[in-house]
Amino acid sequence: MKRASKTRTEASKSVDLRALAECVEQFATKKIVLLGDFVADEFQFGEISRVSREAPVLILRHRETLIVPGGGANAANNFAAMGAKTFLVTMVGDDPAGSALIAHFRGLGVDVSGIVTVKGRSTPTKTRFLAGWAHTVAQQVLRVDREPQAEIPANAAKRIARLLESRLRSADALAVSDYGFGVATPGLVRQARSERKNLLITLDARYQLSAYANAGVSAATPNEAELEASHGVSIGQNSEALSQCGAATLSSMKLKSLLVTRGRDGMALFEPADQMTRIAIHGSDEAVDVTGAGDTVLAAYTLALGCGGSPLEAAHIANIAGGLVVMKRGTATVSRQELLDGIRVQAGAAK
Repeated sequence: MKRASKTRTEASKSVDLRALAECVEQFATKKIVLLGDFVADEFQFGEISRVSREAPVLILRHRETLIVPGGGANAANNFAAMGAKTFLVTMVGDDPAGSALIAHFRGLGVDVSGIVTVKGRSTPTKTRFLAGWAHTVAQQVLRVDREPQAEIPANAAKRIARLLESRLRSADALAVSDYGFGVATPGLVRQARSERKNLLITLDARYQLSAYANAGVSAATPNEAELEASHGVSIGQNSEALSQCGAATLSSMKLKSLLVTRGRDGMALFEPADQMTRIAIHGSDEAVDVTGAGDTVLAAYTLALGCGGSPLEAAHIANIAGGLVVMKRGTATVSRQELLDGIRVQAGAAK
């Protein structure tokens, strides 16, 4: 494992908050290609009526069903919410969940021609059952995941590769959201790098971070658990382990920057020359819901880098975005205006 970072700057390292705001203002000028696994996040809301006579379980009186973008679709949703022109390269099944995702993005005015619909295939769906009494906040009581078992058909994979090549011609950046369902692959990222030598490529990989080591990724945004899994270690409050794992990943993947999200411990930014910067969490450390926060971080970090922000400036913007989204229930997004407001709040607190 690579030796620990020698230079360790802390959260107090100053950034120009006016520069952050100017960077966020430019988000709407950027064209982003999102290559990734679309997931449908389904929420089943109900009220607790009684305990079942058949088994010691609660009976929910169904109130409503809500389907929102999850996984790579949530990352795309955040790019759109932050004002970027977003090009989608992905795949869904010919089922209600897939149709709902397409309808959602069509409603936002996002070009959906890059979404490949595969007949006979199911869209990955995470169904959460939320229960509550009248006038109380619903709590999640069960989650059911439905995942496609078969490999992606060869003809669909070829269509995705052609779509990616086409969309990249006018893109400012490629964001890769790999949730393990086969749409995003190291091979496709290598293809993108060969076609656009200087293209900004960012990565959020749930299960196979190290597989992208020679794919030409510019920056990655794993959470701490994903970094631990990549190295087979437990980090926790062990600063030395964090430093070693981050430095090793930055080096082995040949990244220009690595941003590790650490929940209530904030973020750790790794850059070349053995530099690690700790960034304290933005806002409250009592998150309401962390669902999809990594997707928000990927979107904000990518856009900030794409607008010319330094890795440190981009990390602060992503940190503010992450801090805002975890205060919302369910799979949520952060708008460009919310980011600007968050920067102003931070500027006020710094006085």
